Amino acid sequence: MSKVSRDEIIEVLKTVYDPEIPVNIVDLGLIYGIEIDDKGKVHILMTLTAPGCPIGDTIAFEIKDKLLQIEGVSDVEVEITFDPPWTLDRITEEGREVLRTFGFNI
Repeated sequence: MSKVSRDEIIEVLKTVYDPEIPVNIVDLGLIYGIEIDDKGKVHILMTLTAPGCPIGDTIAFEIKDKLLQIEGVSDVEVEITFDPPWTLDRITEEGREVLRTFGFNI
């Protein structure tokens, strides 16, 4: 089993989008932590833009599905937390640029 890198995980996570916002979950700042153990198990700690967000399970399923396609990943656990709560300050500059192209003043 090959060792999976954090960079590989991040690249795949950048292909997952909140369906209501045209920015990937990494650049939105929804990913709080990534842990990879020696056996290829990946733990993702993330949040959602709002506690009542109905698409949390859908995003978690997409993350698991995509990460399990990476060679060396044996299992994926997605943990959703709201501590600390997500804020606009967590959006990366790349995410801000995308939002500006859609007319958001951020």
